[in-house]
Amino acid sequence: MASYDVIFLGGGPAGYVGAIRCGQLGLSTAVIEREGLGGTCVLWGCIPAKSLLESAALANHVKHAADHGITLGDVKLDYGPAMKRSRGISAQNSKGVETLFKKNKVTWIKGTGRLAAGKSVTVKTADGKEEKHDAKKAIIIATGSRVKGLPQIGLALDKQNVLSSDEVLTLETAPKSLIVVGAGAVGCEFADVFNAFGTKVTIVEVMPVILPFEDAESSTAVTRSFKKRGIDVLTGAKISNVKVAKGSVKMTVEVGGEKKDLEAEQVLVAAGRAPNVEDLGLKEAGVQLTERGFIKVNTETYETAAKGIYAIGDVIGAPMLAHKGQREGVVLAELLAGQHPHPVNYGNIPNATYCHPEVASIGLTEAQVKEKKIDYKVGKFPFMASGRARTAGETEGHVKVIRDAKYGEILGAHIVGLHATELIHELAVARENEFTVEEVDLAIHAHPTLAEAVAEACLDSLGKMLHA
Repeated sequence: MASYDVIFLGGGPAGYVGAIRCGQLGLSTAVIEREGLGGTCVLWGCIPAKSLLESAALANHVKHAADHGITLGDVKLDYGPAMKRSRGISAQNSKGVETLFKKNKVTWIKGTGRLAAGKSVTVKTADGKEEKHDAKKAIIIATGSRVKGLPQIGLALDKQNVLSSDEVLTLETAPKSLIVVGAGAVGCEFADVFNAFGTKVTIVEVMPVILPFEDAESSTAVTRSFKKRGIDVLTGAKISNVKVAKGSVKMTVEVGGEKKDLEAEQVLVAAGRAPNVEDLGLKEAGVQLTERGFIKVNTETYETAAKGIYAIGDVIGAPMLAHKGQREGVVLAELLAGQHPHPVNYGNIPNATYCHPEVASIGLTEAQVKEKKIDYKVGKFPFMASGRARTAGETEGHVKVIRDAKYGEILGAHIVGLHATELIHELAVARENEFTVEEVDLAIHAHPTLAEAVAEACLDSLGKMLHA
């Protein structure tokens, strides 16, 4: 039995970042993780998926090489090497976390943990042995979430025909046809990847639009782009009559009162995630769950109903984003060390979807502003009018800024287009520091850059746009 100040259950973004910060603050820290360090984000989510999206972007760029004076011979697309490259990058990132643990004196206990009496945990190690460790200050549950199928409509994950985002990351070849059920960030990203590698892709979404939590104009722009590339987009859809056979999945989709029969080699279910709360001994320890099955915590301290036991990351609920979990890990570590950190600003967490064109947002959508009955103004600048976007040959999309009509406060910002997921952080910083649109414009933006579009959108909200 070993004793630590803090023990984390789970080595994903929330757990590993929290552990590193604890180590930096002089707390003896251990992380219990049965898989590689980095969690879903590094091993089965953010990192490998973005690697594949880079490969997809390159595949699409090659199609226009002649426009740049580059003549190519026969171009062959092969998903297999792209997949292997993504797995290699994931492994490299996971090793990087392990190196950071050593640097910050964090102990990695390889195995599966479960809460035990008091502030202690039992661990079943990889070789089948059982250990017990105790925590002087805190046990932190950061077990994350997992993909889930849709068994209620016949789409239970079988990992051969009906896939999750985990399985598609290890496919040796791209299927000839693929139905993507769910058009949130994950669904749109994989639709983009497989379309680029020659797969006939159909997106099926129950909500009226794809990317339903983004601003309506962002959803419209991506839908238009996807359809232009040959991706079928079916929204407001109801699925029935699912038939799964080897090498084939059939289903009926009803859209607007009309029924359509679909068939594809495989189906990707990208319709949500479930928290990993099973087999942790939560009930016995006195840890309570919400009605939706997430761990209930004090939102200021992240302590559960059981004294000395805390929870962070996906396991406590939305938004289920790696960067949200990371910030929770840092804040909790500093609280445990007796510091007074700035609390997590849940109203200013950026959303990022890395499909082509990229989509990013911060704050409120225009529909949410209307619902709150706030007097507002909108500024919008199209990338078609951006000199830098033209030089890149990437003129799809726009920057949209929503401001308070009286004071110029930035209520929300929405970007669709090249490097949207990078550009959004200018507006994230602005909102965090309560800058107005006038103050964003006061910062001189280099020319020619994509970031000029942010300043122009702010100017447009004031009726002073210069370049469109």
